[in-house]
Amino acid sequence: MTRTIALIFASFFTLAALSGCNTVDGAGQDVERAGEAVQDAAQ
Repeated sequence: MTRTIALIFASFFTLAALSGCNTVDGAGQDVERAGEAVQDAAQ
């Protein structure tokens, strides 16, 4: 029983960490695109 609970928590933590990485990656791409738009407008 304890092993099952530990496995559930480990799985949840792994999924949360992976979704967090995807969120940060997406935000980074948005910032990069905004920077490129500013550079294009400045030229």
